[in-house]
Amino acid sequence: MTALATSRKSNRTNPKATKAEYVKEKPSYLSTGILILGALYCLFPVIWVVAAASKDGTELFSTFTLAPSTHLWDNIVELTEYRDGLFWRWMLNTALYAGVGAIVSTWVSALSGYVLAKFDFPGKSGVFKVLLMGVLVPGVILAIPQYLMLAQAGLTNTYWSVLLPQIISPYGIYLARIYAAASVPGDVIEAARTEGAREMYIFNRIAAPMMLPGLVTIFLFQFVAIWNNFMLPYIMLGDDQLFPVTVGLNGLLNQGASAPALYTLVLAGALLSIVPLVIMFLLLQRYWKVDLAAGAVKA
Repeated sequence: MTALATSRKSNRTNPKATKAEYVKEKPSYLSTGILILGALYCLFPVIWVVAAASKDGTELFSTFTLAPSTHLWDNIVELTEYRDGLFWRWMLNTALYAGVGAIVSTWVSALSGYVLAKFDFPGKSGVFKVLLMGVLVPGVILAIPQYLMLAQAGLTNTYWSVLLPQIISPYGIYLARIYAAASVPGDVIEAARTEGAREMYIFNRIAAPMMLPGLVTIFLFQFVAIWNNFMLPYIMLGDDQLFPVTVGLNGLLNQGASAPALYTLVLAGALLSIVPLVIMFLLLQRYWKVDLAAGAVKA
């Protein structure tokens, strides 16, 4: 009784708090509906690929679009046997391009963003403005100039022709700069300098761990962008042994016009190609949760 009376008394003295609690607890059906529609819009292509990859050549064009079948494993085996496992060579190439490229790009972005956030030097604002302009330039526009430069260096049709253009990411540097400014206290840097620590030691051992949640975001952005990149390797590479999975499956799709049986291999390959991305997100999502929780405490 005492607790009930106290609660009622508190509600009378602070009616705004009661109203805020009521508004907070009231569900928003419109927002929920919009989110559900957005999720279905994003998941529909994945559902379609899963269903289509389980069909054989005759079922692919004669059955209901979303009706699954039982030939998924047969299609994967046939895809594995295609040209002595060429598809898995494409997957390995893609993992190399995306893994190495994302790691190096993340480190370069972190270092560049840290310098822009914590150091003062002449032309700093000009560099940042140029960086913002670079964020607005689509990567496709730079593919031809990059090809011409790498051709003069004799690096086209090599792994380097795909890796080198991916190292610099203006958007990654921009994110790193914002996150370094918010998460790395200047007092910590000054204390490390007072103790005699060198700048690279401070960055690698002190600043980078503080920036880890933001760096995970940059890494995932770069990894997904390189994994799904089509135009750059399509322009740079001519040897199908160097193709990533996007360019390789495109070649199979073009051959499907004369050999329709290859369509099932393309769909099976498309399904397998998204599995590493799903695994990557599931493994690294905990860093985002930590980041959101830290931001809530700071706020």
